[in-house]
Amino acid sequence: MASPDRQYELVLLGATGYTGKLTAEHITTHLPTDLRWAVAGRSAGKLEAVVEQVKHLNPDRLQPEIEVTELSAKSLDALAKKTKLIITVVGPYALYGAPVVEACAKNGTHYLDVTAETPWVLEMIKKYDSIAKQTGAIMIPQIGIESAPADLGTWCLVSYIREKLGVGTKDMIFSVETFKSSPSGGTLATFFCLFEEFTLKQIAQASDPWALSPVQGIKKLPLSSLLGVRSVPGLGYLSTSISALANRSIVHRTWGLMEGGNFYGKKFHFEEYMQVRSLLVGVATKVLIGVAMLAVAVLPPLRWFLKKLIPAAGTGAEKEYVHSASLSTPPINTARKTKEERLEYHGIAIADLPSAKPQRGFVKVSYDGGLYYLTGVFLAEAAITILRDETLAKRRGGGLLTPAFLGQPFVDRLAGVGFSIETKLLDN
Repeated sequence: MASPDRQYELVLLGATGYTGKLTAEHITTHLPTDLRWAVAGRSAGKLEAVVEQVKHLNPDRLQPEIEVTELSAKSLDALAKKTKLIITVVGPYALYGAPVVEACAKNGTHYLDVTAETPWVLEMIKKYDSIAKQTGAIMIPQIGIESAPADLGTWCLVSYIREKLGVGTKDMIFSVETFKSSPSGGTLATFFCLFEEFTLKQIAQASDPWALSPVQGIKKLPLSSLLGVRSVPGLGYLSTSISALANRSIVHRTWGLMEGGNFYGKKFHFEEYMQVRSLLVGVATKVLIGVAMLAVAVLPPLRWFLKKLIPAAGTGAEKEYVHSASLSTPPINTARKTKEERLEYHGIAIADLPSAKPQRGFVKVSYDGGLYYLTGVFLAEAAITILRDETLAKRRGGGLLTPAFLGQPFVDRLAGVGFSIETKLLDN
């Protein structure tokens, strides 16, 4: 467990990158003004520029210190000893993440990242989960767009069904309704890196629905037509979602960690899809995504060529619409406008009731604003939740956990900055 007299409460590692700057911005404008924090990275000059930018956003607060560090085990161990929590946005995590995880696990330092590299997360669980439990480090990977909305939305709906009906949940169907955003250079680089750092066998193993869960759930084949498209009342036509595998693995880990699956229900199973306008569009979407993923996986020359076309790491959409519409603080850079961004998911859960037509619950997860800014929101609000609130993660005592272990305090903090989760029961 981190000692209470550490120099910092929070260190933001990778603060000079695209997501890092957005995270620093949210920390500055929304987290408590007495927070002791620092920005860390390899370039003192770039870190100084970030500090100058955030000072203008909120001069009446404790300003961040600067920690110049290398990504070596020795440097990161020293950094982890100085702080209660590290947020790292240095990716691809398969290349740069393991030494940070190791330093935090060994020193009882809480940890947050926004990877979607499931094979890497599986490796980190195997290597460092038991160490983190011993030291009391609360370590939560995939707390960005993958996989906070899916994990929190599912936890809220499962909890609502248990509260209202007193039973567990059988099936959870999660649907991407709206996803308006452009990928950053770092996100695209991470996608290609996945196929270069892991074998197809490792990727296949991590793609097992229960790969990250400490206990195995029931095996179910996704229900779809012969054309690979599913129709669900209340959700419409559903096709392949590119974030499905990453999100499912985290939701299923939450299931396994919470009372060995008993809280969610022994029959629980999660699937994610993308909502499409018609059966034809659904078939086309499934085929295009499948062919593209296969080509990138098995054709290294194609990956080499595509990497030449993507934006440089550390770049992303302009920031005019990076913020939530509900926020009043102007962004660091408002040079040019982009189209407005938005995220919305719908989910339907089936209660585990002995009925031919069991009760269903519905969840809507939504956010109006830039999705990379939302990533920074998730990181910053998760950090202050860990540092200042009573959570299931704290009661558990540490380990590699999931966003849902921050529970209602995290959900409430996110609601205060425009991220909405609404639940209800549907009429049969």
